[in-house]
Amino acid sequence: MSVQVAAPAVELKELSGPMDKAAGPPCEPVTAHPPGHAVAAAQCSLPATEREAAPAAPSSSCSGGGERPPLSGCPGLSATGLPLGAAKVPQASAMKRSDPHHPQHRHRDGGDNGGGSAAEALVSPDGTVTEAPRTVKKIQFADQKQEFNKRPTKIGRRSLSRSISQSSTDSYSSAASYTDSSDDETSPRDKQQKNSKGSSDFCVKNIKQAEFGRREIEIAEQEMPALMALRKRAQGEKPLAGAKIVGCTHITAQTAVLMETLGALGAQCRWAACNIYSTLNEVAAALAESGFPVFAWKGESEDDFWWCIDRCVNVEGWQPNMILDDGGDLTHWIYKKYPNMFKKIKGIVEESVTGVHRLYQLSKAGKLCVPAMNVNDSVTKQKFDNLYCCRESILDGLKRTTDMMFGGKQVVVCGYGEVGKGCCAALKAMGSIVYVTEIDPICALQACMDGFRLVKLNEVIRQVDIVITCTGNKNVVTREHLDRMKNSCIVCNMGHSNTEIDVASLRTPELTWERVRSQVDHVIWPDGKRIVLLAEGRLLNLSCSTVPTFVLSITATTQALALIELYNAPEGRYKQDVYLLPKKMDEYVASLHLPTFDAHLTELTDEQAKYLGLNKNGPFKPNYYRY
Repeated sequence: MSVQVAAPAVELKELSGPMDKAAGPPCEPVTAHPPGHAVAAAQCSLPATEREAAPAAPSSSCSGGGERPPLSGCPGLSATGLPLGAAKVPQASAMKRSDPHHPQHRHRDGGDNGGGSAAEALVSPDGTVTEAPRTVKKIQFADQKQEFNKRPTKIGRRSLSRSISQSSTDSYSSAASYTDSSDDETSPRDKQQKNSKGSSDFCVKNIKQAEFGRREIEIAEQEMPALMALRKRAQGEKPLAGAKIVGCTHITAQTAVLMETLGALGAQCRWAACNIYSTLNEVAAALAESGFPVFAWKGESEDDFWWCIDRCVNVEGWQPNMILDDGGDLTHWIYKKYPNMFKKIKGIVEESVTGVHRLYQLSKAGKLCVPAMNVNDSVTKQKFDNLYCCRESILDGLKRTTDMMFGGKQVVVCGYGEVGKGCCAALKAMGSIVYVTEIDPICALQACMDGFRLVKLNEVIRQVDIVITCTGNKNVVTREHLDRMKNSCIVCNMGHSNTEIDVASLRTPELTWERVRSQVDHVIWPDGKRIVLLAEGRLLNLSCSTVPTFVLSITATTQALALIELYNAPEGRYKQDVYLLPKKMDEYVASLHLPTFDAHLTELTDEQAKYLGLNKNGPFKPNYYRY
């Protein structure tokens, strides 16, 4: 087996120029390969006491009459912060205060004794002056009874908040996709759903959520400049015309932008999720409404997971000729169930360390029957998605699920690759005491020189407050480790697969599982000790929170270019092996994102380029260079 660096079949030009499909020079081998809410939206009506105390909403916007638009980023909320469609807070018709010294009374009447509403005095026969009893008038709401009668009387299985907000199409948050629904107990596989075009070639949680998913996709588009630039080319040449791509990735707003870009470039797509918890139901619905055959929903069972993949692959009159995988499950399923499909498949694009590891195993065994592109080890994936994405999303995932404070907490991070580096940097910046475990002496030395204490997991397992795995390996945290953890220790995984934590060993009769909230479980020992397990050991950030859109734009653009490269490559350019993207393509992806920062590259002079032996337009680093 050899690791190859792909030579682009598609010449990279300025965005204004057409895509050149001319074949480039043959690829060169590389001697070494890099290591491997339900808030709905919190639309419960105000209690009676709060309604009485709440101020009246303004009736006009700052720019003129009419209703103010919802706050940006808060669907379902009016400009005043109140839920749209919820009962309006009526104004009080009258209110008197009998205390002349009350500050609000003084402010309203302009003095301590103004207004004539001061308390009256009574003089007794003996000359004693006493204050007359005060009469306090209740606040009267002209439409209180009418509004109260509008409250729903029968809720059924639906939450009160969802019932009230049903009248408003703007009263929705993405969290609602997995926490509140009138038919949560019904599997999407048992539903008969059609989109507005009459198609039923999809399986999502609720097609009616499509409008909300579309809004999330539109937000993501603003942070994915390179993909949007590639999409503009679809008006002319379509480099993926005739491509039939079957994909298995996380189905999020960012993936939706990628899918719609591939469609704009001429491809037909069918999609399933690579993780049972990471699908955004409203985004899946939006894709299905747009005509993409999507088979995914949040909270799939293992059986559902493989059923969805099979529905993408096994369809009459449609056979894929390209695979976009994240984790290798789709590739594995086709090899296992439909091996003859590989006769028409031109290539595989894989983005995760787990999936790439499987591809190298197939290649080594001589079982890889199509070319494969290793996106995970591309510079634009490894040094950006793995590092910067995890540096931000690790804190987001932990905070959303546990509400914990990081300062002073002891944390052990298993693995100091790019994912581990991002996690450690974020936690250290928040004041956590961070330990690192590693098997690679080079990564271990990096951890030491970055100021982290290198330990074995057994040395600190009794004292740490958080355990985070990000190795891509299996059984990194075993039952023995779990037994020795302190009470309330938080355990989570930032690797792609759920193999790093031995969760199966916790499903025994002597241990009690207690659901705290979505993706958060207490596992309780007989002596009362408990640990907090997040996402059942699956990928924390995409299961429990979200990830930064911009950094995913870099990865998605790399995936799109890899698909274009493999699909347009002349026959014989790529053998049945695993290839790395050429350095020139990595640089091209990076350059597409620089304008977002108003960044200006320095250009080499002819003399400087000659001195360094480089082309003025790149590539600027050799393939063996380690960033």
